[in-house]
This record gives sequence, structure tokens and C-alpha cells, in this order.
Amino acid sequence: MAGEHSRSLGKGSTAPGAVPEGLIRLYSMRFCPFAQRTRLVLRAKGISYEVININLKNKPDWLFEKNPFGIVPILETCKGQLIYESPITCDYLDEAFPGKKLMPSDPYERAFQKMVLEHFSKVLCDQGRVCSLPH
Repeated sequence: MAGEHSRSLGKGSTAPGAVPEGLIRLYSMRFCPFAQRTRLVLRAKGISYEVININLKNKPDWLFEKNPFGIVPILETCKGQLIYESPITCDYLDEAFPGKKLMPSDPYERAFQKMVLEHFSKVLCDQGRVCSLPH
């Protein structure tokens, strides 16, 4: 969980190097509820990760190479694979990493859980606008 409270990288900063073997990198913003969702899944599954905080008011140019929309959260693997959009990052982590599954295997139970998450996502949208500030 390196970098959890690190300085935010902004315009003019150098892109981070390759993700170390055995880690996954989370591009985040300290107060973003959508990135927080991804952090919760990383912790719940016991996945080793590092955090690169992004200044979303002054985005680094290289951020758009990681996500064409320039928003967080973004996951980067040691193979250079990039995954973005918080529901997709969470699904990826649950499917790609062993251990306790966070989503139920029963189709109805899984659909119900996604409906609950969708409901709370709409509540967070008004509070989370800072996660997708225009560039």
C-alpha cells in the first residue's frame, strides 16, 4: 500500500516507471469515492498494491495515455495492462486474484448486489464530481 498518502502528481510530472512484479498500481485521488471503492476491494482481497495520487485539477499529460478520459481510478499491472472505471476495476480484481470472492456466484444474488451498488453510486455521483474534472 505504498504511496497511499503521497504527494499528487500533476502537469509537468514524469510518468511513473514500470509496475514492480508482484504489485498492482492504482492511480487515484485521495478524496475520490470511486477510487476508494477500488481501494476497498484491494484491501478486502489482500492484494499488494501501490498508489499514485493524481492532481485532477492539474492533470499530467501522461495520464491520458493511461486512460483516454483522464479520470481515476486506473489499475496498471506489471504486464502494462490498464483497467479503468471503478465497477470494472473491482470486477477485474475479484476475478483475476484468488481468495475469497466478493461477488456471489448465484446470478440473482450477484444482480441484486450490483443493483445495490448502482443505487449508492448514484448517491456518490453528486459528491464525486472531483474525480472527473475536465482537463
